[in-house]
Amino acid sequence: MPTILLTNDDGVSAPGLAALAEALNLLGDLIVVAPAEESSAMSHALTVRRPLTVDTVAPGWLAVDGTPTDCVNVAVSQLLTTPPDLVVSGINNGLNVGDDVTYSGTVAGALEGILLGIPAIAVSQQRTSPMCYDEAAAVAAQLASAVLEHGLPPRTLLNINVPRGTPRGLRVTEQASRTQEFAVETDEDPAHETRVWIGAGTFDWSDDPKSDYRAIQEHWISITPLRPDWTHRAAIPKVEALTTRALAEVE
Repeated sequence: MPTILLTNDDGVSAPGLAALAEALNLLGDLIVVAPAEESSAMSHALTVRRPLTVDTVAPGWLAVDGTPTDCVNVAVSQLLTTPPDLVVSGINNGLNVGDDVTYSGTVAGALEGILLGIPAIAVSQQRTSPMCYDEAAAVAAQLASAVLEHGLPPRTLLNINVPRGTPRGLRVTEQASRTQEFAVETDEDPAHETRVWIGAGTFDWSDDPKSDYRAIQEHWISITPLRPDWTHRAAIPKVEALTTRALAEVE
């Protein structure tokens, strides 16, 4: 039986984690290692300035007082005798499309998996009231089964986003881009210190029909292959020319 490592960024008690665990439990031996508290928007943070505490919540369920990246590292290096066959992160309460993947703790959990040489999937569900994770859990289990059987290209994770309501089907997409501005407010606390709050943002999404953002707007389940290599290869000639001019000016 394959071993599946499950984590998230909404915390070990999140309903999305429980729904995904139930769906994945049929595919192999499941171990859940998730943050003790919500760790949303932590991105790929790794805790290196203090020790981590690992608590058993239930058989096969452990809570780490750290980030999703911490959870995957602790599981692979300390809790499992051999690496898992698959890392799955989610189900996140809210989408992780476009540039949001750079902030996402959910995507970071899967990213840490592929950096350790393990195939990985991140799963997110568009917010609605009440939240229903059934569709996202079912799709994640189907794709997890396919990945376990057929694999993924090296250093590639699948970023799955599920729209609210009834999806029209699956669409393989590209990561969207946007311009953004976050609302920032300040106030004074009783100690007369200035506090700055980063609130909701306004976003101007690129109109790309191939993008994950467009797929969600059109009620498709978005599946985007992501990789950790951020090199902009098409820009290398221009940067080489820029560097040459900069060095010439210094000389």
